[in-house]
Amino acid sequence: MKKILIANRGEIAVRVMRTCREMGIATVAVYSDADRAALHVRYADEAVRLGPAPSRESYLVIERVIDAAQQCGADAIHPGYGFLSEKAEFARACADAKITFIGPPASAMEEMGEKTRARRAMQGAGVPVVPGTLEPIADPDAAAAKAKEIGYPVMLKAAAGGGGKGMRLVTRAEDFAAAFRGATGEATSAFGDGRVYLERAVLQPRHIEIQVFADQHGRCIHLGERECSVQRRHQKVIEETPSPIVDAAMRAAMGAVAVKGALAVGYVGAGTFEFLVDAQRNFYFLEMNTRLQVEHPVTEWVTGLDLVAWQICVARGEPLPLAQNQVAARGHAIEARLYAENPAKNFMPSPGRVEDLRLASGPGVRNDFGVYAGAEVPVYYDPMIGKLSVWAQTRQQAIARLQRALRETLVRGITTNARYLHTVLRLQEFTEGNYDTSLLIHAADRLKETQSDDLREVALLAAAVHQHQRDETRAAEMTAGQSAAQSGGVSPWRQAARPQ
Repeated sequence: MKKILIANRGEIAVRVMRTCREMGIATVAVYSDADRAALHVRYADEAVRLGPAPSRESYLVIERVIDAAQQCGADAIHPGYGFLSEKAEFARACADAKITFIGPPASAMEEMGEKTRARRAMQGAGVPVVPGTLEPIADPDAAAAKAKEIGYPVMLKAAAGGGGKGMRLVTRAEDFAAAFRGATGEATSAFGDGRVYLERAVLQPRHIEIQVFADQHGRCIHLGERECSVQRRHQKVIEETPSPIVDAAMRAAMGAVAVKGALAVGYVGAGTFEFLVDAQRNFYFLEMNTRLQVEHPVTEWVTGLDLVAWQICVARGEPLPLAQNQVAARGHAIEARLYAENPAKNFMPSPGRVEDLRLASGPGVRNDFGVYAGAEVPVYYDPMIGKLSVWAQTRQQAIARLQRALRETLVRGITTNARYLHTVLRLQEFTEGNYDTSLLIHAADRLKETQSDDLREVALLAAAVHQHQRDETRAAEMTAGQSAAQSGGVSPWRQAARPQ
């Protein structure tokens, strides 16, 4: 591979390009009209326009991405995450064009992409799954009967996608019909596929995932777990590794199951098995993400590995560089996702121009950002502008370091969730490691109170600074007037007031 096109935007495109540059591989950016001056376009060696701002007319158009790769002579395409990264038809289009797709084979993506199909495959491979249906259910009466059979509470989930879209928790039979209509409608809107399936609800679960890596020679290993239970509306907010509740035995068991599942579908490359863990530390397969994860930096921190470099090497046909017993992890890493959104206004997106950007630095701090001072954050895409991650010897040191780094991070011109993230890190449940996916729901009132306290503090500081500046200005004016009088001259302020 001498040239790789990155079929993505923002921080992940820049992150992939950095590894390519270290490996001596040229990079090609693709962009929409909204991203013409974006950071990933500036960073790449070449850039090709895809189309208008909406992703359905640019980043999601397979033919245009393939044409861009052929136009610039790219040997391979890295899909990043989101957009086309988990589209089996995109992987096939790359193969048809004789371009290497840096990801798993299309067959594995198809096997694991549709949720009920993935559940069937994993159950057949001996991977524990949450009790529920193995086929989508379209008829509301049949679904209600199945829910009664499974036993309430149950979860309705979209068969064709994730990210919390088309998901409903139903605790009573009388609420099922409305929840079914809502889930199928949302799934249709989000994925163009309204099919849903049922699972028994795992109450107050931990969300823990295992990073796997497989090569083209039949070898697969895991790189430990990531705790992803700090979520808002089923979207991850803060991730860490190792998990506060996973010990060596549990890690080995979860890792072995994930590797078994990956081998069962002929997986190649980087992938993530996501599990729900109940209060008794029983774990159940949730889904597999057949791509690089947003939170991969925390795994890179503790293992010292470059997962993008591994992806490229595996796609070139090279064997995995390490065996399972050679994987070593040290210390603790935490990542926080920074969004252009306003927590005080129900997390409403805050697009606009980044007037000033100052990123945290110092020992154990990593910034993965897709913006710069002067850049525009468009309204068309996910509002995440970057990720801030840290490493330290212990979990408590890592929490303190991330708090410090968030305080040092300055983004002006748009509103971000940086202060909100800082308050989450101060929650007692989080600092003690005793939390689950309901943390931000149960702590909502406390987070609002802390935000209000922080805003009052900021207002007082701003008022003090403003008064200090006024006092300094007045003192300077008086000094200038006194100097003029002593020298026999006329104060410039009086001179300005005289009629001309």
